[in-house]
Amino acid sequence: MFLIFAKGFLTSAALIVAIGAQNAFVLRQGLKREHVREVMLVCALSDALLIALGVAGLGLLVQANAPLLAFARWGGAAFLLAYGALAARRAWAGERMSLPSTAPMSRRSALAACLGFTYLNPHCWLDTVVLLGAVSAQQPAGGRWIFGIGAACASVAWFVALGYGARLLGPLFTRPLAWRVLDTLVALLMATIAGSLLFNPPSGWSRP
Repeated sequence: MFLIFAKGFLTSAALIVAIGAQNAFVLRQGLKREHVREVMLVCALSDALLIALGVAGLGLLVQANAPLLAFARWGGAAFLLAYGALAARRAWAGERMSLPSTAPMSRRSALAACLGFTYLNPHCWLDTVVLLGAVSAQQPAGGRWIFGIGAACASVAWFVALGYGARLLGPLFTRPLAWRVLDTLVALLMATIAGSLLFNPPSGWSRP
């Protein structure tokens, strides 16, 4: 069970630890020390909800439907490979996160922006509901929720570290080299998970 938990944790971490609108917003709020606790809470709870939907709903749905199962397998692998390729390209180009200076935000505006970056962002839905739901279907009986808990824990850990550690992380992650190393690790892990989907399918999935 620990290995399943760790797989969920690492898979989720690889998906959320990347340059993106949501992470940039959380980091900015942490750097400015504006409504950090509320923003982190909204992000973590939203991820947990979406992960639960993926594990409980989509995972069960694709397991009971062979065409959807095949689509989840091949589509998930393709998405992972594409995501890994983008991370590899970012690592090669040495992108960095820009943190523009803006006027202070009200709590309502900050939470509205946070909800928008989460629920209006198709990447959040793809990562949590579709992708993590599909990978959770690969786990043995009784292991799907352990995988989901591990994935949710990674989200909580990341947003807490990003929000409260922003003062320390900010100077580091404005340097291209830091993002280059991180994106390289993300690309390698994405390729590994995609290979697992393709060559170690769950029961009922035929091998290529």
